[in-house]
Amino acid sequence: MRRHIPLASLACLTMLSLAACGGGDADPASYPEDEITLVVPFSAGGPTDTVARLIAEPMAEELGADIVVQNVEGAGGTIAGGQVADADADGYEVLIHHIGMSTAPALYPDLAYSPLEDFKTVGLVTDVPMTIVARPDFEPETLEELVTYVKENADTVTLANAGVGAASQLCGLLIEQAVGVDLTEVPYDGTGPALTDLVGGQVDFMCDQTTNTASQIQAGEIKGYAVTTPEPVEALPDLPTTAEAGLPDVEVGVWHGLYVPADTPDEIVEKLTAALEVALEDQNVIDQMGTLGTTPVPAEDVTPEAHTAKLEEQIDLWTPIIEESGVTGG
Repeated sequence: MRRHIPLASLACLTMLSLAACGGGDADPASYPEDEITLVVPFSAGGPTDTVARLIAEPMAEELGADIVVQNVEGAGGTIAGGQVADADADGYEVLIHHIGMSTAPALYPDLAYSPLEDFKTVGLVTDVPMTIVARPDFEPETLEELVTYVKENADTVTLANAGVGAASQLCGLLIEQAVGVDLTEVPYDGTGPALTDLVGGQVDFMCDQTTNTASQIQAGEIKGYAVTTPEPVEALPDLPTTAEAGLPDVEVGVWHGLYVPADTPDEIVEKLTAALEVALEDQNVIDQMGTLGTTPVPAEDVTPEAHTAKLEEQIDLWTPIIEESGVTGG
């Protein structure tokens, strides 16, 4: 997918070359000269979209160029991943993705790209806790009661998720394995619509990131059982961790990072990393993330090296779990 040429620049087409008016190969020294597209693999209003929009404004200010968020949904984030992998390596198309980047190779045997070979990492953004939540009138009141109820009613309980490869689906998979049941999964095109149906009582329970659930748990619109991280979440002080509540094997955080096509010049990657560092130090970003139950990653993780190490470690972690489950995205 090639970079859009603004209408105001169409007059340049009469010149001898597009390079004369800023097109053609990327010039790292002058980057950025045009707006940047930040590609989100999931629906607008979902947790990854929320994180993307939080960092876009301060990054744009630091870079001196507009950043436009584009939602490219479908196939567990692999459509968006393929789009950016095939994009011009000029820094004008950037992917934000979560844990699904590390699970895609196991879930999609015919994946059109390699997360490790077809991208350069820019830096990690945040590691978002997940919550186990239910419709407000669901009978179980605690995680212990939920486990008992699910075991006794496995044929009728519905487990919502955002589709194969989504963090909500992976978390649900861990719950099913830990409890020893196979539930009726109800996949949605994103956690936004799944959460809407959960509030409305159309499905029983699900996993979702605190960026999507904290405010609704606090308002009593959904029932919260636990957070899936080793430490409690400050924004949700009444929720125990899964380990405290009896499900120590259900531990998952949804880390996010930025990616560009593999041939992107290192100088451009460095500029994007520097802008991300500034964004994650922005007090408004820190405050907003805090209300959503998460924090920016430590400064030492906002690097391509730390990001690549995380990606490699997570691929090694999730591949055997997914292969054992038999789950596939097609």
